[in-house]
Amino acid sequence: MLTLQPCQDFLRRESLLVGFALLAAILQGTDPVSWAQLVAWSRPPTLVGLLGLMLAIQGIRDSGLIPALAHRLIRGIPSRRGLGMALVLSSALASMLLTNDVSLFLLIPLSLVLAGPTGLPVWRLVSLEALAVNAGSALSPVGNPQNLLLLQQSGLSLGRFSLGLLPSGLAMLTLVMVFSGCWLPGGRVPPMPADIAPQAVHRPMAGSSLLALAGMVLSLASGHPGWGCGLILLATLLLAPRLAIRIDWLLLASFLAIFVALGHAAALPPVHALLARLDLQQPLTLYLSGIVASQLISNVPAAVLLLSRHPDPTALAVAVNVGGFGFGIGSMANLIAWRIAGVKGGLGRFHKVSIPFLLVTAPIVYGLQQVWHPH
Repeated sequence: MLTLQPCQDFLRRESLLVGFALLAAILQGTDPVSWAQLVAWSRPPTLVGLLGLMLAIQGIRDSGLIPALAHRLIRGIPSRRGLGMALVLSSALASMLLTNDVSLFLLIPLSLVLAGPTGLPVWRLVSLEALAVNAGSALSPVGNPQNLLLLQQSGLSLGRFSLGLLPSGLAMLTLVMVFSGCWLPGGRVPPMPADIAPQAVHRPMAGSSLLALAGMVLSLASGHPGWGCGLILLATLLLAPRLAIRIDWLLLASFLAIFVALGHAAALPPVHALLARLDLQQPLTLYLSGIVASQLISNVPAAVLLLSRHPDPTALAVAVNVGGFGFGIGSMANLIAWRIAGVKGGLGRFHKVSIPFLLVTAPIVYGLQQVWHPH
């Protein structure tokens, strides 16, 4: 007997993919554009870079390195709050060097292994780590795609651009850590359970996967993700073809649909007509525009869209970085975090934290930025 249950389960599980694919199809039907434009909106370098990262991280997970690291952390940090805050801070610091997406691919699997036996609530931990990578990456010119783009367009030196980001990034990171200390449960970590006991690590796989991850990060930073991904994919197909099957291909499909739909939406004439009415040379107008646009089309497309109006690149970076909080779509890192975590309804629950966090953070950051960099 046929049943619709598998289709219903797929629609619930892949609501982002289905929703944005439908939106992309509707926009293409009502406002047709060329195939070349659709390909450009799909951001192939980003998708290729994401594929390379996913392959490297899957190798790390398959090697058994993450449970082994979890065992060491539990032995070294006996407090649940201390352990949770260490994970949150590690996410933020890693995002400064490895980008926000990469740090999530590394830290969230580790957090999932630790959460059950230590009694740390998974959805709280993932929520905090998503907030943390948005805050930490805001401190670094290479921490996220929008900062790197705006650095390249600004004509500023690395040091000067970094200095402009400093007060906002420190404020956001401080707020995340204070919130973590208040929200994470206290108490001691329970005795070491049997299911997280030390296990053998496949050292050759772990070492080669870590090397692949480092190479992928370097290829992303140099603007040549295709080379890094190509080498990793070739090595995977030759040495561990089953690993390629286990990565989340539907996550890539979801981002493809999101990029095309949001790129098309941002190019609609009413959007550009609205932009033409905004005076982005005014600091408050630029700040609010960056935050609002990020909530609607995500912070990387928002940075590209608003940059076309020639505002201050550093001020725009601050605005769209803050815009990464709030709705999940504000930053692709938010969507990646909950996809990796696999918590049912997690993204919806995340909004109960991230939206108030945006409302608290936005005025504080703006005030600090005006003192630090008055216009």
